[in-house]
Amino acid sequence: MSEAAFIAYLALEKKYSLNTLKAYENDLAEFSLFCKAECPKEVIDHVSYAIIRNWIVALVDAKIANRTINRKISSLKAYYKFLLKTETIAVNPLAKHKALKTAKKIEIPFSEAEMQQVLNALSFSDDFEGLRDKLIIELLYATGIRRIELVMMRLSNVDLQQKTIKVLGKRNKERIIPLIDSLVMLFQEYFNSRKAVVINESDDFVFLLKSGSKIYETLVYRIINHYFSLVSSKVKKSPHILRHTFATHLLNKGADLNSVKELLGHASLASTQVYTHNSIAELKKVHLRSHPRNKN
Repeated sequence: MSEAAFIAYLALEKKYSLNTLKAYENDLAEFSLFCKAECPKEVIDHVSYAIIRNWIVALVDAKIANRTINRKISSLKAYYKFLLKTETIAVNPLAKHKALKTAKKIEIPFSEAEMQQVLNALSFSDDFEGLRDKLIIELLYATGIRRIELVMMRLSNVDLQQKTIKVLGKRNKERIIPLIDSLVMLFQEYFNSRKAVVINESDDFVFLLKSGSKIYETLVYRIINHYFSLVSSKVKKSPHILRHTFATHLLNKGADLNSVKELLGHASLASTQVYTHNSIAELKKVHLRSHPRNKN
């Protein structure tokens, strides 16, 4: 019963997405099964750290990546914090647990040249789908919004007069992002073309399929992967890499870290600082190229 109450708490209080809730449910269910197999008398609410450590060892033996194991344990940590808060338990068995070491995940953004090639050199078809695909790429690169934020965007969120979009981010947090002139023009073209595929006027999602239905996340990934595969040899070509590219290019041009944080919709600077890796590398190049004491 505690597990159901915890999931309800995450949904109602924390406003977590359905995918996140499912991940928590799966992690708790998996650990609960392990507990029953390891020690039938143990229940998930009242276990010792020894049982949790045995589960970690079993996951490592099963060749599960450390990053995935840490995520599973993070689910348990959140659960036991909830049990403490509701006074179901008196001691958190994970209070002194330290996460497993993981290799730093470095995601390589697209270069400015690659962005120019896709947006200026590639030919997009003049039909509805061509306009939609180009707008999707331009919008992701020019605003840094998440894929799900693009998919769920509604007509009322776009204000071409004010040149802004309203984005509903994680935990239902709203933010306003400015639009550059080229995006405003693309939106106008797309909206004219969109009229021909709208089936029900009450369906006000911005991005649609040719059939008139709302676009879906997997298709957005395919669109990005398809066009960038034509110009880039990078292993990962995804909507998230475009978000990464947006942040990196802004920082390279001298944008303030706090401003980038607000545009991305991050809750803390720590989340934004992961994008400074590439901007620091760019600053080093500028420094070496420009400093009078550098003879090379």
